[in-house]
Amino acid sequence: MDANYETLTFELRGHLRLIGLNRPEKLNAFNLTMLRELGLALKAVEDDADARVAILFPHGESLTAGLDLAEVGPHVRAGGALFEDGVDPLSLHGPKRKKPLVMVAKGHCLTIGIELLLASEIAIAEESAVFGQIEINRGIFPFGGATIRLPARAGYGNAMRWLLTGDRFGADEALRLGLVQEVTTEGRGLEKAIAIAETIASRAPLGVIATIDNTRIALEEGESAAVEALLPKARELMETEDAEEGLRSFIERREAVFKGR
Repeated sequence: MDANYETLTFELRGHLRLIGLNRPEKLNAFNLTMLRELGLALKAVEDDADARVAILFPHGESLTAGLDLAEVGPHVRAGGALFEDGVDPLSLHGPKRKKPLVMVAKGHCLTIGIELLLASEIAIAEESAVFGQIEINRGIFPFGGATIRLPARAGYGNAMRWLLTGDRFGADEALRLGLVQEVTTEGRGLEKAIAIAETIASRAPLGVIATIDNTRIALEEGESAAVEALLPKARELMETEDAEEGLRSFIERREAVFKGR
């Protein structure tokens, strides 16, 4: 484990930051420590000027068995939040991520695992992945964003098919729903996620962040608000060094080297 974390690993790889869920003996079930540390790890990414893309992946056989309800349930029932420090990985409360998050799903991907996928920018599933929004089977309901994002992503009926039954489904159905964007063979999910993240990291960082931000405005505030924000942000980016580099590289017929300024 990383010296700074009990339940995660944190690796610097160029402009990428690889965050590994590291409670494999518990199928990476989220206890309070893991919730806190994931928020802090993503804050470290946001605060690191050299970090451009985060990857969240599992150690062991499963992304996550969900919340450790024996520990997390009493905390939430008493008024506690899931993420009280750092950046909210679910982008529901408090500080939100600005930088892109790519995720890898394998094995069990239950409850908060699905909600983290829905909050990420891109998700990769290995073909073994089994998904379930099973809170309804435990006398509660999804409270990490699935009731909001899954209908928007998959359509109302498709979302209700899984939210109201608590049934489990496989990687092909997750792809059909738009929950994940690609399915790989076993053991290739992280490799694919790194390849995609490296491509994103090679693009203009300010443009990447602006793209995510405008898309979120459209989803959260509506199309009109997003339209209003387009040209002002474009004009702002046109004044950056990276915009100059983009034009220069086009003229010189070479790949651009962006600095994020």
